[in-house]
Amino acid sequence: MRVLIAGAGIGGLTTALSLHAAGIEAAVVDAATELRPLGVGINLLPHAVRELTELGLGDALAATGVATGEMVHFDRHGGRIWGEPRGRALGYDWPQYSVHRGELQMILLTAVRDRLGADAVRTGTLCEGFEQDGAAVRVRLRDRVSGAVEIVTADALVGADGLHSTIRRALHPDEPAPLWNGIRMWRGTVEGEPFLTGRTMAVAGSNTAAKLVVYPIAERGDKVLLNWVAEVKLTDGRPVGPADWSRAGRLADVLPHFADWRFDWLDVPAMLAATDEILEYPMVDRDPLPSWGEGRVTLLGDAAHPMYPIGSNGGSQAVIDARVLAWELARAADPAAGLAAYEAARRETVNAIVLACRDMPADRVLHTVGERAPGGFDRVEDVLTSEELATITGAYRQTSFSDAAALNARPSLTPTLADR
Repeated sequence: MRVLIAGAGIGGLTTALSLHAAGIEAAVVDAATELRPLGVGINLLPHAVRELTELGLGDALAATGVATGEMVHFDRHGGRIWGEPRGRALGYDWPQYSVHRGELQMILLTAVRDRLGADAVRTGTLCEGFEQDGAAVRVRLRDRVSGAVEIVTADALVGADGLHSTIRRALHPDEPAPLWNGIRMWRGTVEGEPFLTGRTMAVAGSNTAAKLVVYPIAERGDKVLLNWVAEVKLTDGRPVGPADWSRAGRLADVLPHFADWRFDWLDVPAMLAATDEILEYPMVDRDPLPSWGEGRVTLLGDAAHPMYPIGSNGGSQAVIDARVLAWELARAADPAAGLAAYEAARRETVNAIVLACRDMPADRVLHTVGERAPGGFDRVEDVLTSEELATITGAYRQTSFSDAAALNARPSLTPTLADR
């Protein structure tokens, strides 16, 4: 069996490694002429870290990222509302990692080229379409530099080509543009001092007005590399441009919303002003699909289920997709049956996460704090009931659909010879 993967992001590269581990030949094409460590920070939940560890990447993750110790919510004045341990401290056998997205991609890319060969990832190559029958899928590829067109035959095609997926558009040609929820996001990384425990993911404010997420993604001596995301809910419905992760943002646009956000543990305007490169992005997703694939073609990661960046699920769910896809293909009688089993195992679960991220009860609780105590508070118990605080914990469990005991006890998704 030979599988062609469109897209060399986190999902596509993890798919290549997972297929290789399952004894299946794989190749990757990507439209970018050069793969570089771009972007900002992301989080990998323990169920994704387990899969990457089983692919032999645990040491590389530990050397590159930061094992997140806790997640804490604050009001916009820096008052602590709620907190919970993360990773091993929550009972998982694997940590949660905060890591630079580009560095993670480079870890995956190096592993793919080391294990599958230097030519396993072909850059500067557009996937323009496909045709299939019961025997194979024929994929039309175009070289971006020369313009040359090539038809490549494979047993299966995986569209891991992101939010604006060509494969998804071919499968669902009448789908509208990505859906925007009115929130404008700015993102950046900056070297700074450790705050709180040094391994804290902090969330301050509310997504009904202004919200900040900040956490360390690398340790640099006595300093850390901080990743921050600033979200602002717009009230006038102004468009904010295309959904492009590399779109440049301006300090002058984001700073006024956080100009007086100075906490005992973090000076927010100073952090924003010290950031060399700011990126801007509209918070978008797409409606869940009734089907991901057809025959020998399927979707994976953001191409299958783009979701709001809430609950650390984007990259994590792509990793799990990749592992399940390889597992099902290794056990199936034919590629189409394997892809159908993969979709049956993943689509409804991940579709539910997409919808849960649109309406997080935790965000409603944070908004309630702002309404009841607009000037801040001394004791959160004077603002929220214990039941309201417990809602935040439940909200994050809802968006991961995984508990520690279940993950720790689940058998590996790496097929053995007996499984193939």
